[in-house]
Amino acid sequence: MKMNKRNLLLLLLLTTYFTGISQNKNNVLLTIDAEPVYSSEFKQVFNKNIDLVIEESQKKVDGYLDLFIDYKLKITEAYKQDLDKNETYIKEFEKYEDQLSKKYIFDKRIASQLLDEAYERGKEEINADHILVLVNFNGLPKDTLIAYNKIKIAYDKAVSGEDFETLVVNYSEEPGAKNTKGKLGYFTVFGMVYPFETEAYNTEVGGISKITRTAFGYHVIKVNDRRVKKPKINVSHIMIFSNKDKKVENPEERINELYAMIMQGESFENVAKQFSEDKSTGKVGGKIKTFGPGDLRAPEFENAAYSIKNDGEILAPIKSSFGWHIIRLNEKFTIPSFEEQKPDIEKKINTGARANFVTQTISNKIIAKYGYKEGLSYSPYFNTYLTDSIYKKKWIYTPISSKDNKVLFTIGTKKIMYSDFAKYIRDHQRLGKKYSDKSRLLLDMYSVFKNEVLKNYYKERLELENEEYAIIINEYRNGLLVYDVMKNNIWQAAKLDSIGLKKYYEATKGNYMWKERVDVDIISSTNNESAKKAQELINEGMEITKIKELLNTDGKVNVIITSGIYEIDQNELPKGIEIKEGISEIYKRDNSSVVVNVKEVIAPSVKEFTNVRGIVLSNYQSEIEKRWMKSLRDKYKVEINKKSLRKIKKELDN
Repeated sequence: MKMNKRNLLLLLLLTTYFTGISQNKNNVLLTIDAEPVYSSEFKQVFNKNIDLVIEESQKKVDGYLDLFIDYKLKITEAYKQDLDKNETYIKEFEKYEDQLSKKYIFDKRIASQLLDEAYERGKEEINADHILVLVNFNGLPKDTLIAYNKIKIAYDKAVSGEDFETLVVNYSEEPGAKNTKGKLGYFTVFGMVYPFETEAYNTEVGGISKITRTAFGYHVIKVNDRRVKKPKINVSHIMIFSNKDKKVENPEERINELYAMIMQGESFENVAKQFSEDKSTGKVGGKIKTFGPGDLRAPEFENAAYSIKNDGEILAPIKSSFGWHIIRLNEKFTIPSFEEQKPDIEKKINTGARANFVTQTISNKIIAKYGYKEGLSYSPYFNTYLTDSIYKKKWIYTPISSKDNKVLFTIGTKKIMYSDFAKYIRDHQRLGKKYSDKSRLLLDMYSVFKNEVLKNYYKERLELENEEYAIIINEYRNGLLVYDVMKNNIWQAAKLDSIGLKKYYEATKGNYMWKERVDVDIISSTNNESAKKAQELINEGMEITKIKELLNTDGKVNVIITSGIYEIDQNELPKGIEIKEGISEIYKRDNSSVVVNVKEVIAPSVKEFTNVRGIVLSNYQSEIEKRWMKSLRDKYKVEINKKSLRKIKKELDN
């Protein structure tokens, strides 16, 4: 039942809950325990979601009002259960709030520069080797100097022309460097940390980069090659899973049989539809969604697919970590345009190292908008106040006296005190890096703290000043609460109630029936003669494996045999087959002749609980939800303003 309920709820149940504007009592549509719900909110929700409503009865105001009241009751109950104070809820809401607020103050000039840069870099792939000398950003000055001196020696020797692989072996501290020789292979934009990527792209082929610093340490890069980035491709495949324990047929033997059929002239699409075990692609003739290098996370498959030169060319069977494949190249594409790539590039910029540039710009804009005044420095007081236990991330906060609690800075009308910074350190000490220098620790934490405070102040003001933002953020806030209240009271309750679930199954198991089924051997052939011969051999009592051996000779595949138990309307069986034990007539399916040996006809029967647990759980959850919603309607007093309702019906139902 994890059918991504969160997305479903947010899609179907999000409402507009903007309460920042004063409302007239005459605009109250209903009250829940005397708390008003306004007509404007209902109308906005109705107009927004009406196209998503399936039942016709709910497309009118009266029908939709029931859904709306249920939704508001869930929100009311969520607050009653203090779900808005749940740590997971707070973190997820703050994450979305942060993303949304950025759209209202994002520096378009810097964003545009980063977009252009990433797009241009993405046209190329770079092949490079590197030398790494490890040192943390928070390392002691003497350690940083030692690391720098070491990388400088390696750099000078590389620039003078010494063999780079030898220098890697002698100087690099990257784990496994002696074996890898520092080789990184080909990479493109976003494939490496941003400073490293920048230095690599700024270095010519055959050249040695400047010494560059990343979170890992100091690097020297040698660029070996640049090449145009490979475009995306579209392929079709026929797949047989490699798990031999779950099938009668040998996977390798079966894939070779299918390849032979195609080479003998059988349509690739027909073979995929009939025999591919990747059912999602098999039903469309084997076609896979267009992909680029690295998209599928299946290197064996990708390398094989990219090795095909010409459209329409079919590759002999190859094995991947998933199974056996026959691959046909359908089309090679060109590199997408800037506009086509823009959404993906923006997402990566906002979540990667480039975001640091944007963060500082945002902070500067907030300061300019609301005003900023520096107070007393944190450094003298906090270097003493913070004990050495902070190095082990076990520092215990002690209240700061009013005398010592100075103003760090003021943003707008809000004063930020020493105590605010102290509490931030208390709450975030376990999340940061390990430090051995208190001054460095304080500098790093204060920098993040200050940006967080500025950002939060901006978000607080934004919800008061911008109606559009307030509407959207409250939609998400309430959507998360609905998800959490449903999870706690419905979905999890049903999952944990194993006894109740079994009782529900027993009471409703008539709804979970196997249709009439058949245990069969299905013989498919591209020629009628082979199908007829197979039919005769089955009648004579020959074993199915012997029939295949007899008819598939000299490397030619004349028959494909599939054994299993199927419901009578499954696609594996030919349409119109007569359901009775024995050998069927020859049926035509696409370009194949099909004979079915029905070994047993199995009467309809109840499916075992283990076979239908998922659908039973889903139905049980629906039953629990009905009872729960009735209890909420009993718990809370809902009063509808009939005058407001008549007005809305007149407006929306006509």
